Amino acid sequence: MEWKVRGIRGATTVSENTVAAMTDAVNQLLEEIEAHNQFDASDIVCVFFTTTADLNAIFPAAAARKRPGWNYVPLIDLQQMHVQGSLERCIRILIQINTPLSQSKMVHRYLRNAQALRPDLDTPFTASS
Repeated sequence: MEWKVRGIRGATTVSENTVAAMTDAVNQLLEEIEAHNQFDASDIVCVFFTTTADLNAIFPAAAARKRPGWNYVPLIDLQQMHVQGSLERCIRILIQINTPLSQSKMVHRYLRNAQALRPDLDTPFTASS
């Protein structure tokens, strides 16, 4: 079976612009994505985080980098384009991984108020939700 680069998307929101709230949200989102996709940090090609302009307490990548095995994962933070009326206090993610699985097997996770972004990809929360 041939390994290819696949993308996993996700998003979450935070109730306030604090280091604690953003760190908690990033960790919960990554735990959900990892639990549903069964990959190791060594399989990750790179990770893109975006935040809405109202979030600046911490870089999401700084929170992710503290996860076991993530210290060598290429991470970058970007600011999400502002669209009037769009979801506030939102952190989005795109993880590119090496995997033998097809793109259709990737499980995307949208948590908290970010579920409204992709209701077509909504799956039930796990116990960590």
